[in-house]
Amino acid sequence: MLTLGCHLSISKGYAAAAQDAVDIGANTFAFFLRNPRGGALKALSDKDIETCRAILSAHHFGPLVAHAPYVFNPCAAKPDLRVYARDAMIEDLERLNSLPGNYYNFHPGSHVSQGADKGISLTAEFLGEVLPHAGSSRVLIETMAGKGSEIGRTFAEVAEIMSRQSDLSHLGVCLDTCHIWDGGYDIVQDLDGVIDTFDREIGLQHLYAIHLNDSLNALAAHKDRHAKIDEGHIGFEALLRVVTHPKLSHLPFILETPNELPGYAKEIAMFRKAVTAT
Repeated sequence: MLTLGCHLSISKGYAAAAQDAVDIGANTFAFFLRNPRGGALKALSDKDIETCRAILSAHHFGPLVAHAPYVFNPCAAKPDLRVYARDAMIEDLERLNSLPGNYYNFHPGSHVSQGADKGISLTAEFLGEVLPHAGSSRVLIETMAGKGSEIGRTFAEVAEIMSRQSDLSHLGVCLDTCHIWDGGYDIVQDLDGVIDTFDREIGLQHLYAIHLNDSLNALAAHKDRHAKIDEGHIGFEALLRVVTHPKLSHLPFILETPNELPGYAKEIAMFRKAVTAT
């Protein structure tokens, strides 16, 4: 079964987000545990979590993919920013344990003129401090487009961050189709080659989720601007090949396209209809 969903708001609670997912035909979803620009966690309602878990179970949801706030920069030049990101991520992971067995996705950060090697070292050090608090969750490094001083712009950089961890039992990767396309990986003309490169440099056994996005930019633009499905340079047919690829089809797919609920419902229906027809 195709595990497909989108990014949803939990402003009305976890149960409301789960019900929104059901209503638009999703069987997974992504969410921010706190405001994506930072801020404190809201108080948790045990009843809300209990209702959410019941909805997820009744509708056979796959893993959820929580997302770290955009303001987290694990390799920031300023130590206080790294400390803030570390402490807040640990707090997020402790909260996510109320929904056990799910994923927590984060951007590996921007080195901000320190150089990629220093950025990789700082993010690897950051993970070493965070991962012991993962509990029942798995932390996923997101592949990036290479905008500005981002690290994680190549599979090799992601692999280097991972190689510096002594324990990978709570660590994995989330591949973003827009990001890797913008980063120069041609998933339109050479999907098999891209998958082989990922497997060789990181290992497919470490891939746990995919952000399913079209791109407003041409290949290797290094800009990271998501497009609605089939309104960008990647296109529906290429993304359908991602969803149905035998090495990827078992993964949860998360749409992060510029949509509201009706738009997400339309895109989810597009993929489900096409997958059923194949």
